[in-house]
Amino acid sequence: MKVRTWRCNAFLDLEPEYAALSRSRFVIFPVAYDGTATALKGTRFGPDAIIDASNHLEWFDEQLREEFYRAGIHTHGHVLPEDISVEQAQERIYAAARPLVAQGKTIIALGGEHSISAALVKAVREGWAELSVLHLDAHADLRDSYQGSTYNHACVMRRIHDLKVPVVSVGVRCYCREEYDFIKANNRTIITPEMMADDLGGTIKAILQQLSPCVYISFDIDALDPSLAPGTGTPQPGGLSYHEVLFLLESVGRNKRIVSADIVEVMPMAGSAVTETVAARLAYKIIAYTQLYQGK
Repeated sequence: MKVRTWRCNAFLDLEPEYAALSRSRFVIFPVAYDGTATALKGTRFGPDAIIDASNHLEWFDEQLREEFYRAGIHTHGHVLPEDISVEQAQERIYAAARPLVAQGKTIIALGGEHSISAALVKAVREGWAELSVLHLDAHADLRDSYQGSTYNHACVMRRIHDLKVPVVSVGVRCYCREEYDFIKANNRTIITPEMMADDLGGTIKAILQQLSPCVYISFDIDALDPSLAPGTGTPQPGGLSYHEVLFLLESVGRNKRIVSADIVEVMPMAGSAVTETVAARLAYKIIAYTQLYQGK
């Protein structure tokens, strides 16, 4: 198999003092894979685009009045070769993430398609027993199999369900009959954009009540309204607003322990850097909100 030669800069363009693995709490973990993409392909270019966009962000968080890069943010190399099956990708992602979890690092994975999250949650669960997943997405991703694969991106939350990890899904506004029946039969929590818009505070309180003490955030960029993040393979109208998402993520950071996260399904568009910039901002916000737990 051919090894990738794509350039992978340091997230936020940090100097080695703050980017060395040995002194970093956080690890940016690029997973360039879109082997099961069913609409538009191109999310394999997402990780590099997000890292490049991060180089233009301010280190100072205007909301929290602090610089959160000082905890250390290491940028890992690409973990997958080209031309690999989704089953092989699962094995390699798990194998690469597991030692980082064992070292106590907080992984912030950048995709790539959503299928990558199953292997990441499997690895993170080994370090954090009381784990739940906050799943932000336009789609339920609860099919048992799709296009001949149980690890298709449309099946990722079903595979996490198989791991016995509780999931709360937010922003969902598209699912098939099979997924609807599964949601009903398993009493799954689905928070729609309308619920967030109608009662943001009350809905977030209900979400927090269903999350365990340790939370993995899985953020499909199409959870946002496509006017905010058009660069994605399967956009759906009527999504979450950026500020609704920030309010939710900050609330999780203040009340739970964020132990890992991924941001997936970013598909760069020619002549635009909007979506990857939003994704980079969200990654740095998650890093900031994770540190709100310290000192509690």
